[in-house]
Amino acid sequence: MTEKNKELEKRLEELVDNIEKSKIHEYVDFVNNKKRLLYVNFLGGLARGFGMAIGFTILGAVAIYLLQKIISWNIPLIGDFIAEIVRIVQKRL
Repeated sequence: MTEKNKELEKRLEELVDNIEKSKIHEYVDFVNNKKRLLYVNFLGGLARGFGMAIGFTILGAVAIYLLQKIISWNIPLIGDFIAEIVRIVQKRL
């Protein structure tokens, strides 16, 4: 029975080491500190919102630029449709 106890003790020590390596106690401390949790989530939300706004602006500018290039090719049906879209967008800006 002592052999089984030694094996069990060894496995238990490995488990404790793995839990300590995962730094779960730091996560629990973080979750329990409500002010810090709100602060970090607020900053994360601001960063995500700012990133989306910048990304959408760049994507929209590239799309308008590409549409203007397509218009300059004078493709009859598509060119007129895209020209109208670009006029509407530029009018709104």
